[in-house]
Amino acid sequence: MISLKRNIKGELVPARGLRTKLSSMYAPNQIEEFKISRSKFNDFLKCKRCFYLDRVQGLVSPSTPGWTLNQATDLLLKKEFDECREQQIPHRIFEKFGLDNVVPFHHKDIDLWRESLHHGLQHQVENSNLVLHGGIDDVWVDLNNQQLIIVDYKSQSSSKPVTKETYLFGAYKQEYKIQLDFYAYLLVKMGFRVSPIGYFYVCNADRNVDRFNGRLLFEETIIPYSWSIDWLDQQISHMTNVLNSDHLPDGNPACENCAYAMQRTRIES
Repeated sequence: MISLKRNIKGELVPARGLRTKLSSMYAPNQIEEFKISRSKFNDFLKCKRCFYLDRVQGLVSPSTPGWTLNQATDLLLKKEFDECREQQIPHRIFEKFGLDNVVPFHHKDIDLWRESLHHGLQHQVENSNLVLHGGIDDVWVDLNNQQLIIVDYKSQSSSKPVTKETYLFGAYKQEYKIQLDFYAYLLVKMGFRVSPIGYFYVCNADRNVDRFNGRLLFEETIIPYSWSIDWLDQQISHMTNVLNSDHLPDGNPACENCAYAMQRTRIES
């Protein structure tokens, strides 16, 4: 896919390929605080070379289109859950999945926690200048034990049924697990008691209806996930070492970005 750079008016502008905002670039061994988002941490896990080129060298990857349909689903779900949050009542789907004692968590910072670009959940890594952050879709609370429950909304369209036995299988779903692990890590570090079970609220559009008629029909399913954060400290430490290095790390042999850059350089030279 070829991506063209546009300004906020939609006009084509020169694509520089390098960042100009210094706050988004890390200088090895700097002492100033530096934020790392969940998505950038995920980039580190995928390819350390691309991560380093982005965060330290300021190389900008081509942009991708926004997921506007998924965003619309998320927005409408948040409106539903916020109504329940204000009244402190279970959501309409909870009874079906045995969550009668669960309500959306009411907290003064809930909107900040859900704002991924400028805030989100935040934690400064111990003895480090790195601040990890990530915008969560929602937080529920178990009224029986007052533990917080991490929730992520997922929208899709698959002909296969969504079940807790099969949903999280497959290579691409591993990123979903990392996402909830990361959010759990942040909430725990922020001092909250977190339920060991988080949930994916999956909205699956039915492909088997006879016609479109201007609407999509979604089947809603809640998939439990037992998160794990034991592995995160080691990876965060490794990421810190990469950021503070003066050497470009090796790439992932499976990284298509690295392969494209290498082959393009070879052809052009």
